[in-house]
Amino acid sequence: MKKMSKMKNFSRILLLISILAFAALSGWAQQKPEEIPDAPSATRPVPPPEPPSPRPGAETPAPDTAPADEPTSSSKDNPALPPSELPRSEPAPGQTPAPPRMPPITTVPAGSVPKDLETQQDLFKISTSVNLVLVPVSVKDTSGKLMAGLLPKDFSVLENGQKQQLKFFTSDAFPLSAAVLFDLGMPDIGVKRVQETLPALQGAFSQFDEVSIYTYSSTVSQVADFGSVGQRLTAVLNEIKAYSGNNNGPPVTSGPLGPQGPIINGRPIDSPVTPISTPPKEARVINDAILRAARDLSKRDRGRRKIIFVISDGRERGSIASYSDTLKVLLTQNIIVYAVGVDGAALPGYSKLQKTHLPGFGLGKLGFEPIGYGNILSKYVSATGGGRVYAESARSDIEQAYNRAIGDARNQYTLGYTPTKGGIGGYRQIEVRVRCPACKVYSKDGYYPLPMAR
Repeated sequence: MKKMSKMKNFSRILLLISILAFAALSGWAQQKPEEIPDAPSATRPVPPPEPPSPRPGAETPAPDTAPADEPTSSSKDNPALPPSELPRSEPAPGQTPAPPRMPPITTVPAGSVPKDLETQQDLFKISTSVNLVLVPVSVKDTSGKLMAGLLPKDFSVLENGQKQQLKFFTSDAFPLSAAVLFDLGMPDIGVKRVQETLPALQGAFSQFDEVSIYTYSSTVSQVADFGSVGQRLTAVLNEIKAYSGNNNGPPVTSGPLGPQGPIINGRPIDSPVTPISTPPKEARVINDAILRAARDLSKRDRGRRKIIFVISDGRERGSIASYSDTLKVLLTQNIIVYAVGVDGAALPGYSKLQKTHLPGFGLGKLGFEPIGYGNILSKYVSATGGGRVYAESARSDIEQAYNRAIGDARNQYTLGYTPTKGGIGGYRQIEVRVRCPACKVYSKDGYYPLPMAR
């Protein structure tokens, strides 16, 4: 009996040990077993495991990971490390991994930045030369034809008497930005003659040019803003054909149609004294018209050649702007004035006669009377490099003058130079010389430099 009792106790102890062992094995199985590397081979060493190749633009994860919301020890040790370079944790099973953060851009394509630019802010600085002076030049032979085939070595430019080194030269034709000014203050017969030539004026421009139309007499009006040559310009010119000029008859100062009241036996009824009537002076604001066009041209593309084309008899009276102030704007903005003189400006010897007038006087309708300047067109054309005023009276001659003037404006040599430091500010005189003794050179007399950009 005692022996059987001992066997039962031993069975119970063995069962208890089995239960405890099974429980211990179950807990150990639930834990993640640590990966134990294999033993090294006796024949050859085991190569280290290759890390997975990262995706393009992705960062290589650090061996120690932490939740995305909490900084890792590497970020604590290096607080200057940007967030984009902090190690990222592995996503949990079943979750979509977040896209990698883009690293900061600190480089640009090779060769696009000078070596002396070291900081990132300097990468966005653009340096340009703002003091390059461009001088359009027309060269004509003894017969008045444009000279072609000249080279940079054939030209020399002097500014304030000092020779300049050419840094730019081209003989390519430029597209034009043209402001056309019609003088409606001329006698009506002169205006009608000009209106007959308007189709030829449109044909003188090309499809690459842009044209704006102005009219002036006592005031200045812009009929059409800048636009390409086409149906729009045709419609505007057809509209101008309906305009009329001034009555060119003698002013009525007496008689039955005069401004005074009825007269009996040579004496007015209302007053014992015969009133003296003075004809009104008509304003011809050519200075204001050129200044308005110059300001509009200054806003156009710098890649175009800017010209003002005036069709007038050149009379000036009553402008708010002076000749000197208007010329300063033209020279500052590099605008050239071309002109076709009609009516009185087309008379033989008219320009020479106007140059001999007394201060404030000139040849008017009734003899010598105050009419302002009579040769103002030739002064503008000569100072800006437009050559000469094409003074024509016949219709065919006016049409040919359009082609010659606009052709001269388009086909010019363009010289460029950077002036020396001397003589900063104020008016600068320019002289262009060509190695052709018999040739005639047309260029602007000088310019006013723009203030230096800060």
